[in-house]
Amino acid sequence: MNARLAALAVLVAAPVAVADDWPHWMGPKRDNVWAETGIVEKFPKDGPKKLWSFPVAGGYAGPAVAGGKVFVTDYLTNDKVEEGNWNFAEQTGIERVWCVDAKTGKEVWKHEYPAKYKISYPAGPRCTPTVDGDRVYTLGAMGDLICFSTADGKIVWQKQLKDEYKTKPPIWGYAAHPLIDGDKLITLAGGEGSHVVALDKKTGKEVWKSQTENDPNGFGYVPPTIIDAGGKRQLLLAGPNSIKGLNPDTGERYWSQPYTADNGSVIMTPVVSGEYLYTGGWNNKNLLLKLSQDKPAATTEWKDKRGLGVHAVNVQPFLHAGVLYGFDQSGKMFAVELPSGKRLWESEAVIGYAKDSGTAFIVRNGDRFFFFTEAGDLVIGTLSKDGYAEIDRAKAVVPPVQTTGGRKVVWSMPAFADKKMFARSDKELICVDLAK
Repeated sequence: MNARLAALAVLVAAPVAVADDWPHWMGPKRDNVWAETGIVEKFPKDGPKKLWSFPVAGGYAGPAVAGGKVFVTDYLTNDKVEEGNWNFAEQTGIERVWCVDAKTGKEVWKHEYPAKYKISYPAGPRCTPTVDGDRVYTLGAMGDLICFSTADGKIVWQKQLKDEYKTKPPIWGYAAHPLIDGDKLITLAGGEGSHVVALDKKTGKEVWKSQTENDPNGFGYVPPTIIDAGGKRQLLLAGPNSIKGLNPDTGERYWSQPYTADNGSVIMTPVVSGEYLYTGGWNNKNLLLKLSQDKPAATTEWKDKRGLGVHAVNVQPFLHAGVLYGFDQSGKMFAVELPSGKRLWESEAVIGYAKDSGTAFIVRNGDRFFFFTEAGDLVIGTLSKDGYAEIDRAKAVVPPVQTTGGRKVVWSMPAFADKKMFARSDKELICVDLAK
């Protein structure tokens, strides 16, 4: 082999560094793990560098990053609605889907459509876009489910879930992030016999629908999740009255256990720790199930025990080495031993205060954790059964205009990709450099 061919062979064989994507809610594996290396140990003196900013309007939907593009949704309205909107006054506006170049922050394409809100906390959409290959799926607060071409924003198919399944949104709107499973897109729809539906991801045609969840507060907010237990793949489906295991290929129910969270506030994705499954919700509700190892079945170990577990509301807890770390409805962060549910410690240090529904999103990177707080801070720290230790913190975004309990908050999950953080408020989508 001559020198030129040898050099070419080395070049072809050399591994190419590919930046990680964050293509949907909670990252590539829906587990809030950011696998990239070469990330800052501490922030620069003036904080992480903001690479670009893109103007957006209201919303709680986090961005998704894939293929060099950032996808985010928002809601534009001229109506003024009081905090919480507990009177459910109608709000008129447009939901928008944005595609932005990840390097420059320049618009690639957008799509907008009218949406009349009649929900509480009507700032905007809740669900992070879901990118799958050359398509991106968005779900608006009132049930507008749309499949777009990522390249140019052309609509491939769309459905109005509220109308098609003859239901109404829950109190806080459609907020359960859809799940891609093979050739299917699985999403909560609501209505009789259609609590959850599976659609052909290429055409939008219904593959199956399953279960009914009758509750005056709606059908819940828990994203569909698939686990392996009892020798079967199981689709976990949690609603205001029960938690179930279904066959993800057919919608057939394997098992069901009663579970209730007040105001229909069933939000967190159940967490599997060994042979146990834990969930918690509003008003100090909690549940520990034991999953059968030889068949798809579950039994209740304990339920609604005061002083145990974490009652997650706005943010998904993180399981690490048998300990569940999460922000309780009180705004405190708890470390919880599973399966006992014992609280090992509690802390207000990450957010800096403990207020109702206080929120900080938790993402693990190596042996450290990044916390994005409702006050717009980005915090680096460590978690262990012995406690929380802070490494550094910096102001990342200005909190949005939306308030809760008199305080300004940003309740939107950021994305971590290409050694950067992509985060949004009610004013801007930003890209922050986190490379070492």
